[in-house]
Amino acid sequence: MRLRILAVLTIVVSLLSGCGYNSFQSGDEAVKSAWSEVINQYQRRADLVPNLVSTVQGYASHEKDVLTQVTQARAQVGGIQATPELINNPEAFARFQQAQAGLSSALSRLLVVTENYPNLKADASFRDLQAQLEGTENRITVARNRYIKSVEAYNVSVRTFPNNLTAMMFSYQVKSNFSVENEKAISVAPKVDFGSEKK
Repeated sequence: MRLRILAVLTIVVSLLSGCGYNSFQSGDEAVKSAWSEVINQYQRRADLVPNLVSTVQGYASHEKDVLTQVTQARAQVGGIQATPELINNPEAFARFQQAQAGLSSALSRLLVVTENYPNLKADASFRDLQAQLEGTENRITVARNRYIKSVEAYNVSVRTFPNNLTAMMFSYQVKSNFSVENEKAISVAPKVDFGSEKK
């Protein structure tokens, strides 16, 4: 009797490993790890915002609208619970991505405004914060790329045969991935008119 149970267990384990069960586990862990790094870098950026706003406010206090937009965008980002479960919920993932894009946009506007204030640009603490922000944006890009690659590998394993049978059996779904917000706009080539230039 024990031999039969052991034989059945051996067959079940070999079937599960042969149909992608183990690859789903390692793929899921890779996605979670990559997601944690994305969140870590986004949090690093959010932590820089109060100091950046405070420094800019000292030199450009009448730029209230831009400073308010940055503060509100940061609050919106902070209001989203970026849990590992978020990557399994396409609507929540889209809200997270939209909030992060809003903060990116607000920070870009803030940095454009700072160009009008030479004293601010010369301030050592502002230059340090700006350098930290640029470095963090680079880290965000790298972290997002790693996440995109790990989700791609996971989603391919979920959708290909025979792994898709195991995925259906255990209710594994494809995971949400980052997308370009204005995908239609960037797919159209820009119009360049050299004919209007004076020679």
